[in-house]
Amino acid sequence: MVTAHLVVAASEDAERQGVFTLDGFPFWIVYLAAFCLVMVRAGATYWLGRGVARGTVRTRAAELLTGDRATRVIDRIHRWGPPAVTFSFFTVGIQTVVNLAAGYLRMPFGRYLVALTFGSLIWAAIWTTVGTAVVWGAVLLFLEQPAVLAALGVLAAGLTVWLLLRRRARDRTAAPQPDEV
Repeated sequence: MVTAHLVVAASEDAERQGVFTLDGFPFWIVYLAAFCLVMVRAGATYWLGRGVARGTVRTRAAELLTGDRATRVIDRIHRWGPPAVTFSFFTVGIQTVVNLAAGYLRMPFGRYLVALTFGSLIWAAIWTTVGTAVVWGAVLLFLEQPAVLAALGVLAAGLTVWLLLRRRARDRTAAPQPDEV
């Protein structure tokens, strides 16, 4: 069977080269490449946000960001935003928004760079270890048992929908009703 041969070949290669390699490259090279990739990607997103902010200087949105309350919030973001940048690298999708917002709100680059570096170290560690293992596990599962992988996907989607509906229902019951106010 072709898939069984692929699985055996993959396991033999893993034993010979190590689990966390990419086409025979050692782990540290793959990690360094992932680190550099995310530094460039997230840094570019930050600078894109800075560019958007510069391009919207004379708009209503920019006027809203110059008020007293907005200025206080932006000052807090400049002070406490770097941990948000770093921790955003534990997520998928949110990190792009956080990096874009950091640029748009003109977080000082020095603070951003420190947060970006730590976040990139975390991201590279996650994706070159656990992330790689999950991806290869899914590939092998697809080759051997595609129905099981599809069922797991449906189960994950159903669980996500259930959790979102449950949260929405809880938020509705926690919100004050119009006649209670």
